[in-house]
Amino acid sequence: MKNADDAVVRGFGDEWQRFDQHELSRAELESMFDSYFRIFPWNRLPANAEGFDAGCGSGRWASFVAPRVGRLHCVDASTDALDVARKNLSAFSNCTFHHATVGALPLADASCDFGYSLGVLHHVPDTAAGIAACVAKLKPHAPFLLYLYYAFDNRAPWYRALWKLSELLRAFLSRAPRFVRHTGTDVLAALLYWPLARFAKLLERAGISVESLPLSFYRNRSFYVMRTDALDRFGTRLEKRFTRAEIASMMERAGLREIAFSERAPFWVAVGFKN
Repeated sequence: MKNADDAVVRGFGDEWQRFDQHELSRAELESMFDSYFRIFPWNRLPANAEGFDAGCGSGRWASFVAPRVGRLHCVDASTDALDVARKNLSAFSNCTFHHATVGALPLADASCDFGYSLGVLHHVPDTAAGIAACVAKLKPHAPFLLYLYYAFDNRAPWYRALWKLSELLRAFLSRAPRFVRHTGTDVLAALLYWPLARFAKLLERAGISVESLPLSFYRNRSFYVMRTDALDRFGTRLEKRFTRAEIASMMERAGLREIAFSERAPFWVAVGFKN
């Protein structure tokens, strides 16, 4: 029932304590939120909808969802992350906070009008079981929005080869002492993320397509986001990646239908409706 890795939970608690998102502008946060929620069917939610954020982290996405719904349950396995979320969402009286893993969501089955889990379930031991646990809490026809790391199935072989090389670095940094992990990922953000992202931005301004270039996704992101994501990417011990077909299959087995994928980065974001 737990379906959580203790080291990963501690790591994300540490990440959100370090990067609580206060240094980000509201405009950049909203841009990031839109990149995930562009396919979410807001028009199909009932008035005063009640739903959940499975793995709420710092509450950065919940801050945009809460004003649009009646009740939002913010669930996280880390008490440190929940402390940050409570501060960031203190202006919203309709947020309820739960310290729980995805395998033991403290919500009644078939009780929620919507749910979402973004960038979380690829960090749990059993991703398929995590999806099924979330879907179980939905009412019939309720939407579920999911983001899982992609397996570069829409990328060229050379791109996938670069990722395999980067896995060697992740294997080291994710198990290194806290100071080494933080310093190492900050160095990566400065010497890898920032130069490649800004180079992609220059090429784009020159009229060149940059979608296939590594880290071009960050071309319009701040250095703060790059530091956060470098720690997320290289500082986490348990990371899984899935093809689009694998994600669709897991969603279908969990009881979702009308599954649709975003065709824009980040990959893969998908939404489905409970049978």
